[in-house]
Amino acid sequence: MGLMSKILGGNQSRTVEDYAELNLEDVAAESAEATMQVHIAEVSGQADAIDIKDAVYDGDIVIADITRLRTEDSTVEHIVDELRQVAQEVDGDIVRKGDDQMIITPTGVRISREKL
Repeated sequence: MGLMSKILGGNQSRTVEDYAELNLEDVAAESAEATMQVHIAEVSGQADAIDIKDAVYDGDIVIADITRLRTEDSTVEHIVDELRQVAQEVDGDIVRKGDDQMIITPTGVRISREKL
């Protein structure tokens, strides 16, 4: 029996009623302030790349959904090149996950290329 099986109680099936909704207002207010955020972005054009670049320059991680871009369009290549340049400038990292997502990180954050 693995660790997760011990925590979750074996191979029993779960239902929605087995889970409790957590309210963030119940969390203690004195918790430490985050120094980094993870942003989710939908890229449909060149203007969206500007917001992504700003977030990475500010030290945040961005997960960008690029499904709205047509893969045969040169705009995709241009946006990817711009984001790659930003990652290099801040000594961050960038990876494209399939045809639909990109992850761009700031200084000090590397993206593992191995699945868990």
